[in-house]
Order: sequence, then structure tokens, then C-alpha cells
Amino acid sequence: MASKHPDPQPAPGGAPEPARPGPERAGRVEAHGIDRIPESERHGRPRDLFAVWAAANVNYLGLVIGGALVLMGLSLWQALAVILVGNLFWLLTGLLATSGPAAGAPSEVITRALYGVLGNRLNNAVGGWLVSVCYFALNLAAASTAAFALVEQAGLTADTGVEVAVILLIAALTLAISVYGHAMIMKLYLPITLALTAAFAVVAVVVAGHADLSYRPAEPLSGTALWTALLAGTTLIASAPLSYTTSADFSRYLPRTASRTAVAGWTALGAFLPSVLVSALGAFAATAVDMTDPQKALQPLLPGWFTPVFLLALVLGTIAVNALTAYSAGLALQAVGLRIRRSVSVLFDGAVAVALTLYGLLVSRFLDTVSNALQVIVVLIGPLMAVYATDVLLRRGRYDGAALCDETPAGPFWYTGGVNRAGALALLAGVAAAALCVNTLYTGPVAGVLGGVDLSLPAGMLVSASLYAALMRHDPAVRAARREA
Repeated sequence: MASKHPDPQPAPGGAPEPARPGPERAGRVEAHGIDRIPESERHGRPRDLFAVWAAANVNYLGLVIGGALVLMGLSLWQALAVILVGNLFWLLTGLLATSGPAAGAPSEVITRALYGVLGNRLNNAVGGWLVSVCYFALNLAAASTAAFALVEQAGLTADTGVEVAVILLIAALTLAISVYGHAMIMKLYLPITLALTAAFAVVAVVVAGHADLSYRPAEPLSGTALWTALLAGTTLIASAPLSYTTSADFSRYLPRTASRTAVAGWTALGAFLPSVLVSALGAFAATAVDMTDPQKALQPLLPGWFTPVFLLALVLGTIAVNALTAYSAGLALQAVGLRIRRSVSVLFDGAVAVALTLYGLLVSRFLDTVSNALQVIVVLIGPLMAVYATDVLLRRGRYDGAALCDETPAGPFWYTGGVNRAGALALLAGVAAAALCVNTLYTGPVAGVLGGVDLSLPAGMLVSASLYAALMRHDPAVRAARREA
């Protein structure tokens, strides 16, 4: 069925149509932001998405989390099971990516269908921009720490001036990719994936020679303590895929006719495989060394010549994931309602993240505060993912991109007063359910009754998904989309 909002056509009488951005190229700053991508500018294949998500997930964070599971008291094989189950949530990231080609719009616009035009601005301000900038700052801090060690390896003293310069350099490289945008990401991420895979393969060979495959903690967990650790570990692993409700940002340039199964599959597989392998590498390493600080713990095991290569790989992996984060944060800032170019919004996001990083690393322990806040924010990202995924399933992947770009009260996604009450209620109910069950920085009443078992992830997601499905299944636009599918 044709869209009610077709792409603009040439004006009668042969008058030229309004100027449009030219086709995207890696060497040109992307002109598109949250506007719809015309069919004439759609290109690429679903399998191109594999490298985008692989490059972002062959990184230092995976090593840290994998090692953390063993430090929590799990046996090696329990940790590996948690890694596998937690990373299955990438299937949801893949599902969300299918909305990109359907609408030709980024996730930050598609979610107007969930929350309404005005309600979605709040969603983007908190669930999009704020969370992304916090993640950017934490990842930048991790990359900078590895770069400081690299500076020391070169025989220089990493004093305050050098540290500031290093942080600014890493941020500049990251933001350059984000500013140039989609085409640059698609061009760079395959070679980045190959380079990171080669580096981590060397680490894997070294770790394999030291890992204890029969490792069990001195005091194995059992009963409630075991379930507490298993669920906490699964939530820790799942927090990465759940934070990516923005996967349509990177699939929206694909033709509308692109296979939804292929889009979902290549997105999920690209993230799942490296996430499992790198996290498993961290777990194996934790059976041989103390992975409290993986960067320092692994260096004695590595050949001397490879140590600087390893440190560079840690920096490169973090640049790859942060470039995606900054790209989406820029779109979120536009979707909040600021009428600025995408490149400007990306630079603003980067400036805020750099300021947070400098303050956290050089002045105070502010980044610890940000990290603690992100531990609690799982009560938000789980329900956000659940509502979005449920909407995709309800509409069978059908979205009218032009209608989503209509922000007027007469538009189909204005709902009541600019807010879709069904989406807002489902999200709030899910967050409330998760908050009652959480056991991170505080212990919710349900977790207290269960002896500390944290059910915030399944509770929040199930409540949000169920309520949203019940409230939206008879919505006229949803029913129309299902008939068209």
C-alpha cells in the first residue's frame, strides 16, 4: 500500500524541486539527520550491518564483564552460560533494526509511534541523549586509561597535560567518525573489525595457554546466592544490547524492500558473536589472573612486542563503540526539538562527554557517580526496549516514515495532546515494576523479600510489553499496519 505521504515530486510546469542532499559518501559530512531518507538515496545490503555491530563489540568492556562474572563467584561454565543467555538479547536489537528500512527514519523518530510527538521528546532527552552521553564519558575514560599506559610504554610521563591531550585526541577521532556519519561508519567498520579480531585472537591464544578449564571458586555458590549471581550476571551482560534501542539509525539507508529477516539477523549476529567471544575470553582469563583490572592483569601474559598493540586495540575498540553512541546521541538531541544540524549536535554531545571525562578523571570521582547511575538505569532501558520491540511486532514492521516526520497536531502520531498514553503508561508501569525488584545501589522491596534476587530485568520488560500490547492492539493505525503486512 502506498504511503499517504509520498516523497516530494517536481513542481508543476517543470519548476525544480527543492534542493536535496547528494548521495552520501564517506568523505562527505552526512547531510541527513532525523529527516526521512528518500527511496532514491537508499542503498546497501543487510549483511553490511554485520561489521558495524561487530566492530562496536570487540572491545575492552567485554573483557571486563566476562572477568567480572568469575569475580562474582560463578564457576567458569556458569559464567559461560550467563554470557550466552545475556547476549541473546541482541535478537531484540536486531528486531528493532527492521524498523529503519521500513520508515527510512532513525529510531529517534520512529519512537513517535510509541510515545507521541511530544512524549517522544522526553523519551529522547532521557532514554536517548542523557544515557548516551553518560556511556560516552565512561567509555572515553576507559579508552583514555589504556592510552595513558601506552604513553608510559613510550617512555613519556603521563602528567595532567599529557592526559588532557590524550583524552582530547581520542574524542576528536571518535567525533570525526560520528560527524562524517553513516557512510564513514559503513566504510571504516569492516577494517576495524578485522584489525580488532586479529588483536584479540592473539590474546585468545595466550589466554588459552593459561586458562583453567576446570576452574571452580573456592567456595561455590548455591541456593539463593547462586540465583542472585546468575541473574545479576545476566542483567550485566544484557545491559549492552538493551541500551541499543537505536539500531534503526544504522539500517535506515537500506532499501525499503530489504529483507526484514536479513536486517534483523545480520544486526544481531554482528553483535552477538563478538560479544560472546570477547566476554568468554574475559571469563577464561579470570581463571588464571585477577581480572579486577584486565589491562594490567593480562600484560604479564602477553609477549612484550604485543603489549602496545593490545593497548591500541583497546583504544580502537572504544572509539568504534563511542562513534556509534555519539552518532545516535546527536540524532536524539535533534529529536528533542533543537533545530540544529546533526554534525553540530554530535559535536555538542562530544563536548559534554569530554567535560564529564576530564572532570571525572582529573578532578573528582564524578565518573563513579555516573557509573552508579547507569547501574540503576537498567530499570529504564529494559522497559524502553520492550515497548519498542512490542510495537514492531504489533505493526509487523510496517511504518510510514513520512507520517512519522509530521509533527503537527493534525499528524497521525500526535495522539492526545502530543502524547500516546498507551506508550507512556506501559513504560512507567514497567519502570515501576523493575524499581520494586532491583538490587543494585539499593534493594527494592521485592528483591528484599527474595533474599536479594534481582528480577528487575524480566519484571520490567514483561510488564511493559504486556501492557503496551493490551492497550495498542486495537489502535486503528496498528490494525491498518497489520492488514498491509
